[in-house]
Amino acid sequence: MRTRLLTVLAVLGLLLTGCADGDGGARGVITLRFQSLAWQQDSVTANKELVQEWNASHSDVKVDYVQGSWDSVHDQLLTSFEGGEAPDIIHDASDDLADFAYGGYLADLSELLSTRLKSDIPQQSWETATFKGGVYGVPFLQEPRVLIANARWLKASGVRIPTPEKPWSWSEFRTIAERLSGGGRYGVAWPLKEPVSATLNLSLSAGGRLFHRGADGKVTVRFDAADAVVPRTVRDEVNEDRSASSATLGMGGSDTLPGFFGGKYAMVPLGFSYRQQIVQQAPKGFDWQVLPAPAGADGLAQGVSPQTLSIAEDSPHKKEAAAFLDFLLRPGNMVRLALGDWMLPTGTEALNNPALHTTKDDWATGTALAAHLRSAPAQSVRGYPEWKDKIATPAFQDYYSGAIDLGELRRRLVKDGNLVLARYQR
Repeated sequence: MRTRLLTVLAVLGLLLTGCADGDGGARGVITLRFQSLAWQQDSVTANKELVQEWNASHSDVKVDYVQGSWDSVHDQLLTSFEGGEAPDIIHDASDDLADFAYGGYLADLSELLSTRLKSDIPQQSWETATFKGGVYGVPFLQEPRVLIANARWLKASGVRIPTPEKPWSWSEFRTIAERLSGGGRYGVAWPLKEPVSATLNLSLSAGGRLFHRGADGKVTVRFDAADAVVPRTVRDEVNEDRSASSATLGMGGSDTLPGFFGGKYAMVPLGFSYRQQIVQQAPKGFDWQVLPAPAGADGLAQGVSPQTLSIAEDSPHKKEAAAFLDFLLRPGNMVRLALGDWMLPTGTEALNNPALHTTKDDWATGTALAAHLRSAPAQSVRGYPEWKDKIATPAFQDYYSGAIDLGELRRRLVKDGNLVLARYQR
């Protein structure tokens, strides 16, 4: 009798132990951690609502929303990867993925994603998150750089207003910026506190690439005539034409808005999502509009680094995490995320949604540029963060301020830059 009782108690103990999973939840319930970098209130709300909707309809897989920050995401992720504490689902940007992908920290999503999601997002977007033959993130939100203009100022000047169908050329843009200047006012303000990505991405329109991959797979820096078009335009506007304010070169985009609202600058090149700040902060009656960035030899082509969603390689629940991504990025949900962040979805079906083609807040102008967006030149370059911080940023800053000439800019970007990249490609 005693032996039988002990046996029954032992079995009951095993059953009770099996009622909890490794996350401390009920038996069979999986908990995924989703680290989001949403920061604008509308975007945070949209993300949290979608997590709640998933949890309400899935009893066996729950998602915990974890708030991250763009300011520290790279270092925070690196620490969590190395410590074995990375979130299952990771929100980041495609230009931050290369080292994580090559380092084995991110899962290859090629066989995890649904056919629907793969076919809905164009190949040109998938290229932004493709490394060493695998896909390490789902690109889902993107934004072109555009010109935010004082509509009243432009109309009064009589200049031709560009459209996506008939944009300005880079030389025409320089001429018009000079025409709009005078009397202590400037035709354009270039906020270039972080000059590298803006310069490289806009240079695609002129045919510039800067990074070139050889047959051996190794990347080298080459500064050709096409790479000089955009930097030379900015420098000449600042130092020769005096049509661009030198004071804004060290500013971030938001820093230029007070001067823009105050009538000091006619145009500011900014990301498309800055429209939200303008709507919220502009004085009553301020008339503004979105113009396409200038076009070059390759038309309106422009580099982008979309926001991405990845799955940690160490996650024990990759299939469940992929199912959540598929839900989060259904066309209707992708539209909600895009509207919350004032950006463009990468998904073809979402991009066709009427809500993204309205004239209100110039959504239609940005949507018309989506087909011209390409993978940013630096996307798959290992060592790019170091090259950007130690070589390119100070070099472009010195060039734009007039401290060095084009020849010295080329030498520093190419000679010094290739020494940095070579260390990552041995």
